[in-house]
Amino acid sequence: MPPLIDESPGDIRDPGKLAETMAVRKIKKIIELMKGGSPPWICGADTVIAVEGEVYGKPQDREDAQGMLRRLQGRDHQVLTAVALYCNRSGLIDCRLVQSAVSFSPLTEGEIDWYLDSGEWQGVAGSYRIQGLASCFVSAINGSYSAIVGLPMHEFYVMLRANGYPFGEEL
Repeated sequence: MPPLIDESPGDIRDPGKLAETMAVRKIKKIIELMKGGSPPWICGADTVIAVEGEVYGKPQDREDAQGMLRRLQGRDHQVLTAVALYCNRSGLIDCRLVQSAVSFSPLTEGEIDWYLDSGEWQGVAGSYRIQGLASCFVSAINGSYSAIVGLPMHEFYVMLRANGYPFGEEL
């Protein structure tokens, strides 16, 4: 399935700005596809992995994924997840960025190949899913686990409340 939006970074070099731009692009694309009849709420999110400012997007193929995992192993990296919320009533898009740090254990080539054989690396930033087999490679997390998975739940809840979502009330 092709991506909903063009995910190429263009001239955006800042990892946080890239995540925010992609999350907002997703919402705008849904609004465009709905042709003005959008639902009351639309959520978009995007995750970017960065090591010393270098962005690790979705791998193009197994070789690309292997290279990313080799560079991530045995070191810390940043996971930046942007969540954007569109409220049809106000017509505004609220966007928040959550930054977390993940530490990977050193990995052998055999471990990297084992993970690549699982196929979990496909279609995800940095070539790994923390909620899957790659969880065994993670030695430490500083930040939001749900943001690393791809949707920072606490921030999403805070955004809904700030934008008048009727928790406990009739919609």
